[in-house]
Amino acid sequence: MNGTGAVVAVVALVAATAAGLVHRRRAGTVRRVSNDDGQTALLRDLGVPGGTVTLLQFSSAFCAPCRATRVICAHVAETVPGVAHVEIDAESRLEAVRALDIWRTPTVLVVDRAGRIAGRAQGTPTRAQVLAAVAPLLAAVAPTSADTSAADTSADTEKSPA
Repeated sequence: MNGTGAVVAVVALVAATAAGLVHRRRAGTVRRVSNDDGQTALLRDLGVPGGTVTLLQFSSAFCAPCRATRVICAHVAETVPGVAHVEIDAESRLEAVRALDIWRTPTVLVVDRAGRIAGRAQGTPTRAQVLAAVAPLLAAVAPTSADTSAADTSADTEKSPA
């Protein structure tokens, strides 16, 4: 091998390694996305329940990472109140795949209580990544009437003369 061939081989190896590392780092990471209210009807059609934070997973039949993602998302939905998991077969819902810009399986869309997409993960996220994605959406819940009346009572107590 001459000098030029060796340089080309080293450059190709470095480029392939860098691309692999970037892909590995990004796989499964939940990224925040801007809310698009225009997709709420489509999400409801896919079975996303209203009033809950939903992990909407797009899978395919022969996808091994999809099975691991299903286990993680289902476990989070079972253990965290206010979280649901819905799995969609990407091959049978191609119109939704195109409309939601799904490029690979598994892809998990994190849908907030209002039915808007708040996050997206391509690849298998870890349980910690899923929990970190749903936590702010669960914390953003408006206070219940019991919380409001308790706050009003404490405010009245502070205002009354001693």
